[in-house]
Amino acid sequence: MPTFLWGAPGIGKSSIVKQIAKDKAIGFIDLRLALMDPTDLKGIPFYDKESHTALWAPPAFLPREGEGVLFLDELNSAPPSVQASAYQLILDRKVGEYELPKGWAIVAAGNREGDRGVTYRMPSPLANRFVHFEMEVDVNDWRYWAYQNSVDERIISYITFKNEHLFTFDAKSDVKSFATPRSWEYVDSILKSNIKEELLLDCLSGAIGREVSVGFLSFAKVMNKLPDIQAILASGSGEYSDEVDVLYALSTGLVSALLKDNTKDNLDNLLNYSLELKSEFAVMVVQDLQRNGINMEHSEVFKKWVRKFAYLLA
Repeated sequence: MPTFLWGAPGIGKSSIVKQIAKDKAIGFIDLRLALMDPTDLKGIPFYDKESHTALWAPPAFLPREGEGVLFLDELNSAPPSVQASAYQLILDRKVGEYELPKGWAIVAAGNREGDRGVTYRMPSPLANRFVHFEMEVDVNDWRYWAYQNSVDERIISYITFKNEHLFTFDAKSDVKSFATPRSWEYVDSILKSNIKEELLLDCLSGAIGREVSVGFLSFAKVMNKLPDIQAILASGSGEYSDEVDVLYALSTGLVSALLKDNTKDNLDNLLNYSLELKSEFAVMVVQDLQRNGINMEHSEVFKKWVRKFAYLLA
């Protein structure tokens, strides 16, 4: 069944569909309909000498075999004439002389009409042919993705500390730069580019806005106050802090370090150290490890940990 994903800009609609195709080891074709003309999808007519009729030469970018996802991005941003060309492909799985192979699914996506983007109202007959899903930003989902993709620890720590700064888009504002999951990915690239210190604030402001950038860079300085994380993993002991921002950064740093070097000794030492952490941060560390596939049921230290924090897990 054709599926339509609605959501604000930058929240990862196309990335999620692409990831699903990758996980299932199937094809993925991304068509940006807003950049197309009607003939781009239907093809170009040519005269057939044998039948004395005009036939349509389908475009080469449409799939001919196998399985996959045909992703029609920005469908409702395409001009009505292009949407009309997509009707037949979406409704009948064919257009002109072309027919979509059975193993291919159609998924479309677009911004909502109130999201300050260029959109055209989708005709009701077309809308009725889709299964519609409204997508929202979820901090815990994003943090899981960020750990899996080795996003800079300072970014994960900051978003854990300041949830509301993961997504600051306001449809009523004319500000060009705002924070979204996509723009935080840009921040990760900027930080890893070793850009000059004096240019960092301006570059980050261009991605996520000035206010969020100032908050992030101020928070990033907290990382200098952290206990030695490698020493904690090696010994199970270390310094503790009562500062909330330091504890958020420390919790993220511990999880990231273990994911990079997951051994039984390191896990036991981390759990030993967390026994004396503030309870909410000890629980956050363990939950993040479990979300990332760390199995700790075999650990004797974890049994001790559960006995201490069981009241928070009920």
